[in-house]
Amino acid sequence: VQLQASGGGLVQAGGSLRLSCTNSGRAFGGYTMGWFRQTPGKERDFVGGITWRGNLYYADSVKGRFTVSRDNAKKMAYLQMNSLKPEDTAVYYCAAQRGVQNIRNANDYEYWGQGTQVTVSS
Repeated sequence: VQLQASGGGLVQAGGSLRLSCTNSGRAFGGYTMGWFRQTPGKERDFVGGITWRGNLYYADSVKGRFTVSRDNAKKMAYLQMNSLKPEDTAVYYCAAQRGVQNIRNANDYEYWGQGTQVTVSS
């Protein structure tokens, strides 16, 4: 599994962005995909995740605004972010874990992409 996140940028509050996570490795089947974000000096926080079978999990702070999805044939995962707020500003990471472990725990993910910066201006 080799992950690469893209799609970040600068957007005004209330706007939308879609992040993509590309897996250039062979394996993708059976992996849970997660999205995390991190601001300077803070821990990496769970944003959302999707299992191989499509079960979805979200942080309370993004429920109703963010949507996680995946395309198993293309070996890609996505994070659609709507109604963005300045407090959503962070570096966003995609990650993968075998099977279904503790989806909300960053320590349970074996593979990480490089981060992509999302900045929401007020």
